[in-house]
Amino acid sequence: MAGGNARVMRCTPEDVFATLADGWLYPVWVVGAARMRAVSPEWPERGSTLHHSVGLWPVLIDDSTEIVSWSPPRRIRLRAKAGPFGRAVVVIDVREHGDGCVVRMGEEPVAGAGRLLPRLLWAPLLRARNRETLRRLGFLAEGRRRERDAGEQTAREEVPETAPSPAGSQASADVAAATDAAADAGAPPAREAGSAAAGGADSADAADAADAAGSADSADTAEAADRSA
Repeated sequence: MAGGNARVMRCTPEDVFATLADGWLYPVWVVGAARMRAVSPEWPERGSTLHHSVGLWPVLIDDSTEIVSWSPPRRIRLRAKAGPFGRAVVVIDVREHGDGCVVRMGEEPVAGAGRLLPRLLWAPLLRARNRETLRRLGFLAEGRRRERDAGEQTAREEVPETAPSPAGSQASADVAAATDAAADAGAPPAREAGSAAAGGADSADAADAADAAGSADSADTAEAADRSA
């Protein structure tokens, strides 16, 4: 297929397909995808869809990508839409290679502006874009293998507990200076927050609790407005 690229990855084909199966990761590894809006509950079944946006903020186009075929751990075929730029077919093929695998990616415009341009123009652009796309996919898939080999979880089921530890001196100084950011978030400045923490959680007064509740309500309102936009 036109615009083809290949990359050797230090992971199994199953690691690659586990990454592909997580639709919410799409903007992380696909160059040009700016944000994720929704993932079909059936993903990655054939016919299921990812709803995403392409472009650079603030100029974004809402569009979608549909799975045409899903054959793990060997091949996935997608039909991607990009608004006025048209539609393209993307094929990702995975083969075992030594201790890892070779991942090949091909993309070809089938409708829209991309289809009208000469191949000499769009093919080099797609190859350059997909070279970086495969590089990002490799980081994610290889990371899964490293975590699995180390006996670590690749997806957290709950928020982890962390041990208290001091931040770097420069980071602490920057946070202490960011009084406007703390005020906008409805929290006391860092130096006040540090004093409260030193006194224990029980030393927080009712006013602080009310401020925190008000901030949460404001965040919920803003999130609802963002979703409806």
